[in-house]
Amino acid sequence: MSTGTVGRKSTSRYFPPSFLKYFKRKLKWSLKKEAQSSAVTPPSAPVPPLSTGSSLTKIEVKNKHNNSFTTTTPRTHFDTADSPKMTSSNPSQKKRRIALGCEGSANKLGIGIISHDITTGEATVLSNIRDTFVSPPGTGFLPKDTAAHHRAFFVRVAKTALSTAGIPISEIDCICYTKGPGMGAPLTSVAIGARTLSLLWNKPLVGVNHCVGHIEMGRTITGADNPVVLYVSGGNTQVIAYAEQRYRIFGEALDIAVGNCLDRFARTLEISNDPAPGYNIEQLAKQGGRILLDLPYAVKGMDCSFSGILTRADELALMMKQGKKGPDGEPFTPADLCFSLQETIFAMLVEITERAMAHVGSNQVLIVGGVGCNERLQEMMGAMAAERGGSVYATDERFCIDNGIMIAHAGLLAYETGFETPLEESTCTQRFRTDEVFVKWRD
Repeated sequence: MSTGTVGRKSTSRYFPPSFLKYFKRKLKWSLKKEAQSSAVTPPSAPVPPLSTGSSLTKIEVKNKHNNSFTTTTPRTHFDTADSPKMTSSNPSQKKRRIALGCEGSANKLGIGIISHDITTGEATVLSNIRDTFVSPPGTGFLPKDTAAHHRAFFVRVAKTALSTAGIPISEIDCICYTKGPGMGAPLTSVAIGARTLSLLWNKPLVGVNHCVGHIEMGRTITGADNPVVLYVSGGNTQVIAYAEQRYRIFGEALDIAVGNCLDRFARTLEISNDPAPGYNIEQLAKQGGRILLDLPYAVKGMDCSFSGILTRADELALMMKQGKKGPDGEPFTPADLCFSLQETIFAMLVEITERAMAHVGSNQVLIVGGVGCNERLQEMMGAMAAERGGSVYATDERFCIDNGIMIAHAGLLAYETGFETPLEESTCTQRFRTDEVFVKWRD
């Protein structure tokens, strides 16, 4: 891993001129007040942990939101009128390190600010702001449209994150951004915003692996020690375990990710994308259960495949729209289709996760990624873990869905080991595997 210091170098070779002009003009002037303000002490009372729901309580799925982890009450405004001029903090008196993280690998633009106590290592969320690009029902989000959304809202989200955190820019130690994996155009748009902040504020950059961000955020929030990680999202499906300073991939999807399978089926049924297609499928599936339609079950060792399941589900959806009955002669509804799809693909995920647990000798499972919010997946995984005398750890939608705070957290962990990303290397890559990252901050 390379290290370096970000300075005010020529930017013509790193920035498309139109993007640079847009971001520098907007950020320089809209953040001027924040750059000249002093710190506003955030409230100390932590946000109460969210309830896990009755289905999770029955199987004792653990969700330890305040285990070595605190969050501050969100602010709605940031008044700097009577604040004295900002002064640089004394390094010898510094008690915490602070990072600002920028996430935009898919349709969610997130900017978060986190602090790590230098003595105890305790993490505190200062702000976690997110804005989602929602496409019309029956459609997906195109890279160019998603990138345009991120460019349009980057300044607003950054300002809100700063005002919510209530800290001066001088206290921020580094700017973290998602290096990959993800969609090329959205990744690039947010990376340009992060580089602009780095240049304006003269702060070092830290490129972060999106998958590692999910894992580290989940570990910190839940308090899971050394779990097998099931990472399930719109772009990734991986079963992961830590060994020798790498997050090793034991199994993964061979074609499309589980979240992509759910999203594409939502388009087939023309289900709303607001707040998320996977969430709406989950709610519809709760109305089903009368019949379980037969769908392909494709597990190959530690890997799985979802494209065949999606094809068959699409065929059944077409039959339903044409008024035809199911293969067993029974009529079925969209709720029955969603229920059957969830039950089948989640059973596959439980199987490969259990196999990984047996292989590494772990009795803990941590579910991360956007699909990890699904209560039925948590319930099925919890039942399996309970039979093995183990535990399941999961987070709520604040941290399961893509967010900037996970990028800030993972980036700050790397920064504390001496890692920085030089400006000339602050690129993005759509293919950045989890096991490529050297996890220097863990033993």
